[in-house]
Amino acid sequence: MISEEMLIRKGSTRHRRADLAIRSLFGGLTYLVVFVAILIFAKICWDGAPTLFSSKAPYLNLSFLLDKNETLHVFDTAQGERLQLAATEFMAYVKEKGEDSVYNHQSFSYSGGGIIGPIAGTLLLTTGSILIALFFGVSAAIYLSEYAKDSPFIRAVRVAILNLAGVPSIVFGLFGFSVFVLAVPIITEDPASRSLLAIPLPGTDYFFSFQGWNSSLLAGCATLACMILPVIITAAEEALKSVPQGFRDASSALGATRWQTIRTSVLPYSVPGILTSSLLAITRVAGETAPIMFTAAVAAKDELPWEGIRHPLEVLSSQVQALPYHIYTLAARIPNSEYTQRAQFGSVFVFLLLVAMMSFGSMYLRSKMRAKLQW
Repeated sequence: MISEEMLIRKGSTRHRRADLAIRSLFGGLTYLVVFVAILIFAKICWDGAPTLFSSKAPYLNLSFLLDKNETLHVFDTAQGERLQLAATEFMAYVKEKGEDSVYNHQSFSYSGGGIIGPIAGTLLLTTGSILIALFFGVSAAIYLSEYAKDSPFIRAVRVAILNLAGVPSIVFGLFGFSVFVLAVPIITEDPASRSLLAIPLPGTDYFFSFQGWNSSLLAGCATLACMILPVIITAAEEALKSVPQGFRDASSALGATRWQTIRTSVLPYSVPGILTSSLLAITRVAGETAPIMFTAAVAAKDELPWEGIRHPLEVLSSQVQALPYHIYTLAARIPNSEYTQRAQFGSVFVFLLLVAMMSFGSMYLRSKMRAKLQW
């Protein structure tokens, strides 16, 4: 006859084995995901680092980072030497040596020069969209968390915000094109022929014209901001709710108004959580291609966004290059070769470093603020 103690030991051993198996399964899957991620990053670094770094001083290919993007010309000289020159250098070479000195000439679009244009455009798009999304997202989160009362309508709004987070980015791109590029009202002296409606402003020569912002940096920032609003609103609302209710009660007991309480006793302590949402938004916005294809990005541009403008705000109305769209152009629209691959891998590597620096910057700022705002 089996004693009670033996049954307990037998069951306990079986449960321990089952627990060990499940733990091993989950642990193995976790480390598999980490291993795959490491392989991807290692592949990007292995292929892209040689484009950015060199074995000779200054050990950094500054021309790839600081020069404008150009067509790459590959040709042989009369001495049998193969040269690779960007368009500007190639034109100077031909002017000096003559066209007869060029043999077996090939050209590769967007594969020469550097990527300062796409880098600048990516930074502008990311910064602009984050600022817009933080303003509207935090404002909405404050209302939902601090002012709105629980009701079927407010619950429906929260569900709609969550559903909006699952909308594909291409849909946001089409939305941005139809609204921000073609239909948003502006004040202008000369309405475009495609304007949906132009309303004269009394006493002036201006019109309130529904003709949009055209393809521009502002349209791209607004589209990307709409895309990340659900993440900002949800995370900011949770950050506001995490602040103890006692802070609000103490402020109200001292005679502060609702807004004074939010501004002095709630918002400062929710900033680390809000920065967490902005961190998630940065990683998504910086890598989006579809929305900016319709609203802001161009494959090639001779000038940087801030060049050739008379007023700083004019940069908002200019089109920009962007690293994701630049990589897409190199990979999908240009015949693949060893010369285009070098530009592809280098651009991807710089893009990875750029996103990592922005993310680590947000994480550092969040950690510093969290250390100061502990309760």
